[in-house]
Amino acid sequence: MKRLIPIASTVLLALGMQTARADIKVLACEPEWGALVKELAGDKASVYVATTGLQDPHRIEARPSLVAAARNTQLVVCTGAELEVGWLPLLIRQSGNSAIQPGKPGNFEAAAYVRKLEIPDRLDRADGDVHAAGNPHIQTDPRNIALVAEPLARRLAELDPANASVYQARSADFLARWKVAIQRWDKEAAPLRGVPVVVQHKAFPYLQQWLGLMEVAVLEPKPGVEPTSAHLSAVLAGLQAKPAKMILRAAYNDGRGAEWLAERTKLPVVVLPFTVGGNEQAKDLFSLFDDTIQRLLKAAR
Repeated sequence: MKRLIPIASTVLLALGMQTARADIKVLACEPEWGALVKELAGDKASVYVATTGLQDPHRIEARPSLVAAARNTQLVVCTGAELEVGWLPLLIRQSGNSAIQPGKPGNFEAAAYVRKLEIPDRLDRADGDVHAAGNPHIQTDPRNIALVAEPLARRLAELDPANASVYQARSADFLARWKVAIQRWDKEAAPLRGVPVVVQHKAFPYLQQWLGLMEVAVLEPKPGVEPTSAHLSAVLAGLQAKPAKMILRAAYNDGRGAEWLAERTKLPVVVLPFTVGGNEQAKDLFSLFDDTIQRLLKAAR
């Protein structure tokens, strides 16, 4: 009997390890979607996030580690709306993974489930980094996160039917908690309605629409183009007629233009996390918006 104990223990350990192993592998292009998958799947998913909160999601290198992750994943969750157009198509091609090709169940685009803002009337490369499908920075409005959560849970269930009930239950729980959080954020952020702001990049139209912030100037002369001294001077002059309360930029943006304007206007520069991991406070989706609102309220006082 004594000789059987180690064998039995080994079998039980192996079974325990098998139970603990994630059932589906997910590659998330941005941290917000990686965080959402974790909310919906828990330990049923192994999540690899391609970018960090301090990287510009427009400009990522399809490095070998990313190609390897894409090759071995069952689901790619990205924003879409051309946000990753500079690197994701190459990554998917190089992966050789037929399951995650565009149009396949293993390819999920979050922006397909929300109403896009700033859809351009014309497409011209001279206009800068303009997206034909509209502004892709949908994650700055928590209501969009809610719109994406349910179809993403359904996609997880489609690819991993053995755990469909888990995804359904976790989705319902997340959306219930998220609804309560949005109601709280709406109440806390009420003083921000109508507050005029300068933005560095056209990264916040969804945040602005949600909170009622009023954009009066943009530091980039064209989307994705760093501001020149001449353009910054023009913005400075324009603020004489349309004053602002703060300057907004994402954590990954180069801060030189914002600081130049702040020195001359005495306006506070609000560095928003923009996504999960954009700063130490934004550890998950809930703390992302907690921190965002508190930073805006502090600057608006």
